[in-house]
Formats: sequence, C-alpha cells, structure tokens
Amino acid sequence: MSSTHALRANLVSRFAIALLLPLLGCGDSDGKVSILLTDAPGDGIETAVVTISQIYLQGGDDEGGRVVLRDEPVTVSLLDLANSTSELVSEAVVPNGDYSQLRFVITGGYLETKNEDGTTSIFATSNDYAGLPSGAVVTGQLHMPSYGSSGLKVKFDEKLTIEGEQKILLVDFDVAQSFGKEAGGSNRWVMSPVIKAAEVTASASINVEVKLGAGVVLPTVEGRGLTLADLHAVLINDAGSRETLPLTDADANGTFEARFKFLIPGTFQVELESPAGLSLSTTPGHPITVQLASGRDSTQAFVVSGAQPQ
Repeated sequence: MSSTHALRANLVSRFAIALLLPLLGCGDSDGKVSILLTDAPGDGIETAVVTISQIYLQGGDDEGGRVVLRDEPVTVSLLDLANSTSELVSEAVVPNGDYSQLRFVITGGYLETKNEDGTTSIFATSNDYAGLPSGAVVTGQLHMPSYGSSGLKVKFDEKLTIEGEQKILLVDFDVAQSFGKEAGGSNRWVMSPVIKAAEVTASASINVEVKLGAGVVLPTVEGRGLTLADLHAVLINDAGSRETLPLTDADANGTFEARFKFLIPGTFQVELESPAGLSLSTTPGHPITVQLASGRDSTQAFVVSGAQPQ
C-alpha cells in the first residue's frame, strides 16, 4: 500500500477463491475450471461489496494466451460468505497449457465502516456505483488502482499447468492486510491486495473443541449463568488477521466446537475468547500455535480447568 497510508483498517476479513477443475482424465482433452468464492467476518467493517466484471487466466508468457472464464458482471457481498463459498464460474473450458496468473477485473465496490461514535460511513468507487443500497450516502472514496482495466493479479507459486487432469487451487485474499485509509484527512480508502495461493487439495481446516473439566462449572456473571456457548474460538494468521467463530454443541455431547475452513497451510494462533467478567484457564493453555500442514486438518482440544468471575 502507498506510503501515504498511515493507518491499516482494523478489518479482520479475508476471502478465498477456490478453482475447481473437474476430473477429466489425462490426455488431449481441454480442462474445465470452476471458481468458488469465500470470505470471513470483519471487525469494524459492516459491509464489503465488489463488482467483478471479468475473470480470466493469463498465459505463461504474460503477453498472450488469455482465457476468459467469466465476462458477465457479478456483485458480491463478501461478508455474507463467512466460512462458506459461492460459485462464480462453473466448468469453463480451458485449453491445455501453462498459465502464470489468474486475474479479476474489479470495476466497482464499497465499504461501510463503523465509526468510534457508533455511526457508519460509506466509501465507494463512485457516488453512483450500482452496487450501493438504495438511499446510501457516500462519505468518501474507495480507490482500486488499475483493477478495472488490467485486473487484480493473482500469481501462482508455481505455474498452473492444464493437461486435462483434475486440479484444485485456493486463492486467499486477506482483506485485513489489503485495505487501508489514507493519512492526512483525505477521506479515502485504498485497496492494495495481499494474496496467497495454494492447491485446495493441500489446504485444510482447523477444528477447535472445548469441554469442561471434571467438577468445573462456569460462574454466574451479571445475573446470568454462563455456558461454553458464551465462548468464541479465535484464529489469527501469520499476518495478524483474526477470525472469530462461536462455539456450538451440535450433537449435545458436552463438547463445543468451531471449525475454520479453507485455510492456506501456514502458522496460526488459536485462542478462546471469554465474555466480559469471566477469567478462564484451560489445558493446554491458550493461545496455542498451530503449524497447519498441506492437506491435513488439525484438531485443537481445550479442557476448561478453571473459571471465575473477574
């Protein structure tokens, strides 16, 4: 992001795009590509919307070999895709060959941010951006440099080779590191993406399990008896972006769980977030560092060994 950006937004969101190439078998047949979009919730951001007008693969020489996967505009509300996916492209035919980049032509968008006084402000690429809700008042500009022309570039760690076989790629767009507000009272936000890519077959999930230890009972705080459902699991990636999920006991067996999906392999911190007024101790202690390996889900189990009101 430009050196003029003194502030990084306290956005804790990221979105991931999974490219699914159906099993066609090796040979001379062209491949097919589908694209799924996912995102995670944001802290301080009420709404994040972008319009993607075209999606294409760029040939290995970066000068030719462009293959358009989608040329019909789609407007996506990113925060509605928390820990889930939405299909953008379904089985687009892709000639065999090498591809160096995936590109998204983004022609508009807006952010709605929460102010310190509890009000919200809207920053849009234009006052008449078609994706704005009816009656919205734009208070500042959202700048997306060149993404409406050359497109947002997603480079692969290694060249993408299409040979008719099944391939799955995951592209992780970390919004927490990709939006910032300019300093100096310019009233403008700028989009400057930080993106990682990996094989979806090498991506994984982190499952968090929490249960009460023998004889442990959560206390009453402000007249309300607490349960494990009042806790949240928090995942922090190596860039500092946070994702928070509630703990639930779907099968009513006393173990409360949360699952963080569509993760690029790497280093993460997992911790538990307690409601105000509760001091919690666990075995093992938290936060805990997780080194997520390619294609291997990880389960982190915590036992609440002590709980008392603060």
